[in-house]
Order: sequence, then C-alpha cells, then structure tokens
Amino acid sequence: MTYVPHTPEDRREMLAEIGVDSIEKLLKTIPGNLRLDSPLAVGRGLSEVELAAHLAELASKNSAANTLVSFQGGGVYDHYVPAAVDFLSARSEFYTAYTPYQPEVAQGTLQATYEFQSIVCRLTGMDVANASLYDGASAVAEAALVATAVTRRNHIIISGTVNPRYREVLLGYTQGRDVVIDRVPEENGVTDLDTAGKLINEQTACIIIQSPNYFGQLEKFEQIEEAIHKAGGLLIHVFQPIALGLCQTPGEAGADIAVGEGQPLGNPPSFGGPLLGLLAAKKEFVRRIPGRIVGRTVDSQDRPGYVMTLQTREQHIRREKATSNICTAQALLATRAAIYGALIGRRGLQALAELCTRRAHYLAERIAGLNGFSPAFPGPFFNEFVVDCPVPAGELIDAMADRGIVPGIELARYFPDKTNALLVCVTEKHPREQLDRFVELLQAIAPTVPAAVGE
Repeated sequence: MTYVPHTPEDRREMLAEIGVDSIEKLLKTIPGNLRLDSPLAVGRGLSEVELAAHLAELASKNSAANTLVSFQGGGVYDHYVPAAVDFLSARSEFYTAYTPYQPEVAQGTLQATYEFQSIVCRLTGMDVANASLYDGASAVAEAALVATAVTRRNHIIISGTVNPRYREVLLGYTQGRDVVIDRVPEENGVTDLDTAGKLINEQTACIIIQSPNYFGQLEKFEQIEEAIHKAGGLLIHVFQPIALGLCQTPGEAGADIAVGEGQPLGNPPSFGGPLLGLLAAKKEFVRRIPGRIVGRTVDSQDRPGYVMTLQTREQHIRREKATSNICTAQALLATRAAIYGALIGRRGLQALAELCTRRAHYLAERIAGLNGFSPAFPGPFFNEFVVDCPVPAGELIDAMADRGIVPGIELARYFPDKTNALLVCVTEKHPREQLDRFVELLQAIAPTVPAAVGE
C-alpha cells in the first residue's frame, strides 16, 4: 500500500497545470546542503496487514494506564469519564465541526462553546472565560503576557511551586521580549511569601501562584494579593478544576486572571494529551485575553442565538492589534468538558473533590506509618502529596512498576535536590483495596532498593 493517494499520472497532471515538468523544479529554491540526497532509511514498503502488525507490536511495548495501577499526577489526572461524555462528544455534529465562522449554520457548536465558557466562569468565580487554549502551560504564559500588556510593565514573578513545565513554557513564550522573570523559592512546599513580597516593585506586571501547587499543597493568597494589588500588578491564580469543588475559587482569592488545565474535566490522560487550557479573567480585561469568546443574543424574532462575540487573534484583526498568535481552540475537548460539567453539577463536583481528598489523606497516613517514609511537607493538601522515601524515588518507581503499580512521579526530574521525593496522586478511581495494596508493596519493596551513593 503506497499511502500516497495520487497516481503518477495524477502528479504529472498537477505539475503540468502549474507549469513545471518535475517535482525537482518545485524544490530548486531549497539550498542543496539542506536537502536529503539519498533515500530515507525506512526499509522496504509494507503491506497494510504487515504495517498493522508492526504497529501493534510497537504499541505492545508500552504499559497502558488500564493495565497498571497508576498514582501519577503532576498536571494530568486519571478521573472517571462518564460514558455519556464519550457518546455525546463522538456525535458527528461535534466531532467533525470546524471553526464556526458562519453562525447561521453553527449554532450547535457555538452553544456548546458558550456553555463551556459559562461553566468555567462558575467554577472560577470570574467574569469572563475564553474558548480556549492548548493546555495549562500555554494558558499561564498567555495570562502573563496579558498582564504585561494591561499594566505596561515587564516584570513577571512566578512561584517555584508552579508546575515546572508551565514555568518552562513561560520562559519559551517570553524569549526575545523585554521581560524579566523572577522565580520565588518554595518553603515547606509552598511559596515563600516574604521573599515574593520583596520581589514586587513598580515594574511588576504580575505574580503567578498555583493552588493546589505542583506538590499538592494549598497556598495562601491574602498576603500576596494585597501586596501585588497595592503595587499595581495583577494576581494570576493557577487552579485545578476538580479542587474547586472544595477550595477557594480564584475569584474569592482576589485573582485578576485564573488559568488552569481542563483535562480532568471529562478528558482521559491518554499519553499525556491532548490537553485543554482554561483562562478566565475580570471583565475589564476581556479585550486583552487571547482566543475567542462566544456570546448569547437574540435574532429579529427574539429567539436566542449564539455568535462569535470577540476574536482578538492575528488571523482576524490587524497583527499589531492582536493579543496573541495562538491559532486554535481545543474545541472538542472543551465540548467534552462542558458535557462533563453539566453531568456532574455543583454537588457532584463537591462530592468528587471530597472523595479524592479523603482517599489521598488515607493513603498519606498509611505511608507515613511505614519505616523510613515521611510526609515531605506539613501543610494541607488536596489529592496529591509528596513523600520522602528512604531510597531514590526513581529506583522505587521502577521496582514497583514491574509489579503493576506506578507509585507516582520522581520529583528529582524537575527538582534535583529532591532525589528521594515521590509525588503521589489519588483520585476517585483508586478504591481502598488499591491503596492498601500500594502500602503493602511499598513496604515490601523499599528494603530491596539500593540507597543512593553517599547515604
């Protein structure tokens, strides 16, 4: 099977139509040193049957989430997805819909987007929400750029407890810009607020704080909210949507912009994506936020209808007036999030958050009772927590994964000084039996894992 849909005759006809007689002439503007002068080393062509078998063999080398018990979190979470989410989002009206440029033929897509925005606003306690961004990381970076534009300042402060991948994306977004970024150190798993306060100055556009943060700890906002607003800067709150069933909302915390990862709302972890960026803000910033906003109106016969109210990206307005060049909305994932939100409701979200919290605290207490293990931080947490282990966390993860349980994330990947720290996440998909099995396996395996050199 060629996998190229055009026959040699098709290609000759297309070349003749554009006035050249070979593909080589189409490529002549590419310097010779940049072109491959030999065939790709991909081996002989395979039939469809052979290729399917080969891909299946490659896929079998991965350990899927449904074949292991995983306690990984760190920004992507394995929550239960109701069957209705899969069924409704797979309808062709949603699944194949493109950008709704023509409202008269895209009312369903527009309404789904409007409902998504409404759910995000209710979740966060903010005035307006866009639809939508690539992921939580791009949402953080875009929010920071909004803050620099609104305040006309170039100093960004970000807590060291914010997801490290979010911090990396922020650095990438701001390369080549006249922007200064300061990172606030963590103290006992939370933001060092005294240091953060000292970093704020007359050029500070915003401070970015995540709660629950990357370590699962809950942050306090009162002190830093007062300080940043007194200095004329903005507070950006990075939230976890499921946690808002129990925790203070960004609006209640005094945030100017709220951003987060929407994957937990009806979207599976897959292989770490695709993801869904959430961004909500105070009304006065509506013309500065990226992406698009759908609004509800009425037609000439007073019937409700939905329209694209605001599009501030460079595809739709003059480039110099655009707020961002971000070029897509994760519309299908946003639709799934809207369906999930409508299904679970306010009470369901609260019950889910409580269940995750109870199970996480049960597991943390059980692990703390094991010889050599202890909680890394003393503060309150939601459904993630850090454990100090008697052996390197990476070695422990490998040993336990071989026995069917992935116990968490090795923090040393992002925090080199935390060699023995393990980030553990618990959701409603972990029944008591799995939690007890986790503890039993941890107790049995830890003594067999060699300690780090020098310990």
